[in-house]
Amino acid sequence: MAKRGNRVQVILECTEHKESGKPGTSRYITTKNKKNTPDRMEIKKFNSILKRMTVHKEIK
Repeated sequence: MAKRGNRVQVILECTEHKESGKPGTSRYITTKNKKNTPDRMEIKKFNSILKRMTVHKEIK
């Protein structure tokens, strides 16, 4: 993971994709400020496989 001060790179993965049974995964890479957001992120992003907006949570 790349570090620049308090900013760290995080991976967001779709929560609904595993339950759908379709192959593949929907993941996004972004950065966050660890000081302002110490908990895991949860953002609505577009899942291209399910073709709709879904909740993506930070993994590892």
